[in-house]
Parts: sequence; structure tokens; C-alpha cells
Amino acid sequence: MQSPPEKRILSPLKITRLYENLARNISKAKSELIYKNHFELLISVLLSAQSTDKTVNKVTPILFSKCPTPDSMLILGKSRLATIIKPIGLAPAKSTNIINTCQIILEKHAGKVPGTRKDLEQLPGVGRKTANVVLNEGFDEPTIAVDTHVFRVANRTGLAPGKNVLATELKLLEVTPDKWLKNAHHYLLLHGRYICTAKNFKCQKCVIEKECGFLEKIH
Repeated sequence: MQSPPEKRILSPLKITRLYENLARNISKAKSELIYKNHFELLISVLLSAQSTDKTVNKVTPILFSKCPTPDSMLILGKSRLATIIKPIGLAPAKSTNIINTCQIILEKHAGKVPGTRKDLEQLPGVGRKTANVVLNEGFDEPTIAVDTHVFRVANRTGLAPGKNVLATELKLLEVTPDKWLKNAHHYLLLHGRYICTAKNFKCQKCVIEKECGFLEKIH
């Protein structure tokens, strides 16, 4: 992902107001993935890569009814797992990663999803963004997972311009007030998913329009 054209950088006051307005208008600051525990969260996030939460949510109830634990996932096996998750996309790669991840969780973590970045990022298919989501959602860590929506909003508004995902994440951690760190990822993601979209963005419905530094707003 490349950063959008240059725009105004937001002042600390505008950043505070931006988060206040997002928090006021986004009542449920949580993932739209449906899960009941750390294991289901991790598997759901792995499945969501290059897919959508809605698509994942259509498949996971069936999957988790058959495989609620790492050991039951191993019993299911890669072939049958790939068949179940085929509608999500990238089934061969994702099934391989999930089976290998379950093996490591059982062998090295007593069957429990680890709660540190180091251990999470050693699991197949788990990169920095996935680890951030699991740490934030599952372990209440104030991490900010930067996906395409968060990256776009952070850059477009001038909140946290960065040339790449890591630069934007580090800038967000720097400028986001402590009060909003835990939910910042959700506020920005949901705003980007439904309002500040890649195309046909809805500036007329935007609750942070006054704070936004985007120079090409649609009025």
C-alpha cells in the first residue's frame, strides 16, 4: 500500500476531537468477526486475510461446531478443512497455516493461544497485523492493527501519514491519546469500511469532516 497525496497534518486538538466524534458515533468498538474464545478469534483472523468478515462469519459457525479446539482441528485434517473454508478463498494456503498453527499451539503452548507478539508471530500465517488484532481483541492490549481501511483513513485525514503500514502504525501509536488507544483500530477500521471508503467516500455523512485534513473532500 502506498500513501495518498500530501495533506494537512492534524493538530493534537483536532486528533482528540476526531476520536471523540468517532467514539460518539461508533457504539460497538469491536471486531465484526464472530468468535467465542481466543482460539476462534485467531482462526477467524487468519481466515479473514484477503476476504471479508461477513464471508468468514458464514463459514466459521460450521467450522467451529466441528473443530472447537486445536486438537479437533488436527483430527479434521487439512483436506477436509480446505473444503469447509473454500468459500472464503485461498483455502489451500489457509488450511495449511491453520493446521500447522494448531500443531504448534499444542506442542509449545499447552493448547492455548499465546498472548505475546513474539509467540504469535511465530505461528504460520500470523504477521504483525494479525498479532495486533489478537492482542487487542483477545488480550486487551492497546495495539493498533493497520489494515487497508485504517491505513487509508490515517493517511487521508492527516491523522497519521505514513509511507507504509508499519510507519502508519507507529505514528498512530505516537499521536493517539491514551484514552483512545485500545479502541482506535476499531474506530478507524469501521469508519474506513463504511464512510471513508476507497471510492465514492461519503464526506457528507462523515462525523469527522471538520477535523479531517483531506484536501479533496466531497461536499
